[in-house]
Amino acid sequence: MLEFFPFKRTIPFMSWGKVTTTISLLTFLFAVWAIWDKGLNLGVDFTGGTLIEVRTSQPADLHLIRTTLEKTGLPEISVQNFGTSRDVLIRLPNKGAANAAETSNTVMAALKTTDATVELKRVDFVGPQVGKELYDNGALALLVVSFGIMAYLAVRFEWRFAVAGMLANMHDIVIILGVFAFYQWEFTLTVMAGVLAVLGYSVNESVVIFDRIRENIRKMRGATIPHIIDDAITRTMSRTIITHGSTQIMVLSMFFFGGEALHNFALALTIGIMFGIYSSVLVGSPLLLMFGVKREHFIKPVEKKEEAVV
Repeated sequence: MLEFFPFKRTIPFMSWGKVTTTISLLTFLFAVWAIWDKGLNLGVDFTGGTLIEVRTSQPADLHLIRTTLEKTGLPEISVQNFGTSRDVLIRLPNKGAANAAETSNTVMAALKTTDATVELKRVDFVGPQVGKELYDNGALALLVVSFGIMAYLAVRFEWRFAVAGMLANMHDIVIILGVFAFYQWEFTLTVMAGVLAVLGYSVNESVVIFDRIRENIRKMRGATIPHIIDDAITRTMSRTIITHGSTQIMVLSMFFFGGEALHNFALALTIGIMFGIYSSVLVGSPLLLMFGVKREHFIKPVEKKEEAVV
């Protein structure tokens, strides 16, 4: 395999296993506390509200639109480009007694004070019941994907690998949710899509490392399990740097240049990629040692006899 970043010596990652696992546990508990104490700042997709699409004659000034609408007293306004630079999507939560028609009239009246040519394209109302169904379905999707990944790892490797990999992946997901809860960033359907993407992305890194560990167990007959794991992680470091580095560049381009529509989606992916690397190397692998992975779990009886003869 081509290595752009060859490592001459095996890095003793497992010697730091207890420290990194403790740090991960504390971070995980902090994220759980943030979710429990502050809760997620759910967007209109989940809570219900009004979506208004307008079109301007010139590229829209989102800051001016947002400032103009805030003067009307409407709560928690979200303004973003939708499609072209002239199309604007305005989201308002389901608060107060005003209905969708009254809200849209208020919004259009305010916008026409700064731009008389603004056009109303559509008005959609998302009811609280629909929002709750989307929230429940999203949570169910996350649960189904998690169990599916665990089943895949159990079939491909062994139950210890499945549990270690799933705990590492859930560590990433809970931390993403915890960060969004702590800073009260808006949690929308696009962020949920980012969370599901991170779950699949993180398990890919775990599978690569676990596959190399299994291969090393069969090849490095005289080595200890910690050394085998250290060697597996070190040998895949070049691939990890290239893969995650190129992915992070793409995600950061969405974060800085994708506009408000992709901002939180890219933010969730950024957090997930960073913690995905960390959890696969310094959470999942130490958990294998705690679960007591042994050479006998992968070497068949015939191979054991041959090894004894040698």
